[in-house]
Amino acid sequence: MKINKKDILTISNMLSLLRLFLAVPIWLLMNNFADNITRNILISLCFIAAITDVLDGYFARKRNEVTEAGKIIDPLADKVVVGLIIIKLYLMGLIHLYYFLMIIGRDLVILIGGIYVSKKLGRILPSNILGKITVICISLVIILILFNVTHSSLLFSALYFLSIFLIFVSLYGYLIRAKEFLKKKNGTIQQF
Repeated sequence: MKINKKDILTISNMLSLLRLFLAVPIWLLMNNFADNITRNILISLCFIAAITDVLDGYFARKRNEVTEAGKIIDPLADKVVVGLIIIKLYLMGLIHLYYFLMIIGRDLVILIGGIYVSKKLGRILPSNILGKITVICISLVIILILFNVTHSSLLFSALYFLSIFLIFVSLYGYLIRAKEFLKKKNGTIQQF
């Protein structure tokens, strides 16, 4: 699996890299979360990150720029941004330990499993739509927390429980998909 400079310098990969770099100011701004101006800037940066997540995939497909580098950068950016925000929200006492562990645990299993599968296949599997929907749902929960939406509201409760459901379903989907690709490569059933 060889990645060249040309594969990195695409519009879609630049959008993913922008999202990755937004993790630093988002993390720092969360230290002053109580200030309304800071909170508005923080929410704006989260929306920009979410928009780049939608646009990078769109441009990669539209411009036929799906690259091995993009298959690494895009999910890495998602995991870093969401992971750092979730860590900070947990440290601030704004999310429960179990929700924190589910999100971080899912991402670690997918990351470690992705490395294993990539080594076995000699190529990187792209993100799937269920994983993207899960990240979007978690992101919406984060944005509602940043907007101080009460956790007992119908909107918050619906998105929160949907995100928990999607965490498990998407993780299961990734495991089944990895098993199928490994099975095709080896011509035998792989045990996980």
